[in-house]
Amino acid sequence: MTITEERTATVETDGIEMDEPSEQPLEPSPNALDALFEWLERSPVPEGYKIEIVEGAVFMVPQRDIHWQTIRRIVRALEDRFGMDVLVTSDVRIDFPGELNGLCPDVAKIADGAKKNKQGRWCYQDIEFIAEVISKGTSANDYGPKRDVYATAEVPVYVIADPYIGRCRVFTHPQDGEYKSDLTLAYGKPIDLRELFPGFTITTDEFPRD
Repeated sequence: MTITEERTATVETDGIEMDEPSEQPLEPSPNALDALFEWLERSPVPEGYKIEIVEGAVFMVPQRDIHWQTIRRIVRALEDRFGMDVLVTSDVRIDFPGELNGLCPDVAKIADGAKKNKQGRWCYQDIEFIAEVISKGTSANDYGPKRDVYATAEVPVYVIADPYIGRCRVFTHPQDGEYKSDLTLAYGKPIDLRELFPGFTITTDEFPRD
């Protein structure tokens, strides 16, 4: 297993037993993911780091002010449209299809009436919207494997906000493991999601730049 931090340092670890991968994994292996997360909870992880597992690799990313300010604006847009009782999570583990994908989306909207599974976690089948805010060290994940995982899970909307270049990528219409629609918008242009969620638009005028 490789632990990767945003500053690209890596630490090799061992001693964790995991299930043998299948040739075409479709569902996450809870036992393997649980073992990894339990090991991380016992490890000296620096305070203020977001941790998630992407295709078996553990990534630790320090939280930044601009990161949170962007998340807060997206969450507020969701609350303005769907009400204060809307089911929204931030940096909460959700297990996705594939081999060892325990992801913690920056923002995830969960369908009304959804119930947690027997492990006490939300199910990826109930996720309606995900937003990720780019961090330099892990941007390849957001634009690559995480996008593919979300498409495979058929998450209807996946938004990437990139404060370094001042742009958003909006992925919609997942089918056969990929998003059929990919729209790039400069900060200042609204993210119009009314086709999928009537009346829902995210303004990006005040998204901070880094």
